[in-house]
Amino acid sequence: MRGLTDGRTPGETRRTTQAASTAVAVFVALGVSLSGCGTGGTGARDEGPAHADAVGGPASSPEPAAKDVPSKVPDRVDAVRLVKADPKVSPEVKRSLKPCVADEYPLDVSYGKLTGGSADDVVVNVLTCGDAVGVGSYVYREKDGGYQNVFKAEAPPVYAEIDRGDLVVTKQVYDKGDPVSSPSGENVTTYRWSSNRFTEEYRTHNDYSKAAGNAPTPAPEPDG
Repeated sequence: MRGLTDGRTPGETRRTTQAASTAVAVFVALGVSLSGCGTGGTGARDEGPAHADAVGGPASSPEPAAKDVPSKVPDRVDAVRLVKADPKVSPEVKRSLKPCVADEYPLDVSYGKLTGGSADDVVVNVLTCGDAVGVGSYVYREKDGGYQNVFKAEAPPVYAEIDRGDLVVTKQVYDKGDPVSSPSGENVTTYRWSSNRFTEEYRTHNDYSKAAGNAPTPAPEPDG
């Protein structure tokens, strides 16, 4: 005998009532969860502020500090061609400028500011292959897309270098009987660019010690 007018048994009615209660509970729970994510609730934001990479993607890398930016590498010049094409370089130096090994020429090349121009100046030292003795030193300044010789020293042994914006030229001095490897001293001259030319600012002379490095080697003590 059925107990309801719609023809359902009490068990069917109970199952229907339970299903409806469960659905209501799910909707209530979902509503609470959504309200927690709204602007007025606490919800997931109670865990702390969102990170920048979670909101706007990966953070951009900071710009490097000025001191970390590498300085501009100067344009390299063909020093061999520059010297050989220079009419101010003596024929003797040009003849001595030959490869020591394969295509390696005995040249030291430096770049730096000497003449106040917008481009780096070029200092070239021509050396001998065997003893690396300087036979010619030259300074080239950029002009009209090329390079102009503004200084030369060809009294060997000579060597030029850049020192804090000045040109420093060192000439070794030999006394009679000094071997090439052991000069007696050196003359050091400092030049500064002024009125479109180098003028001498300082001159010093250094005498080398004859004793240093020449001490006799002691004889080994006999065994026993």
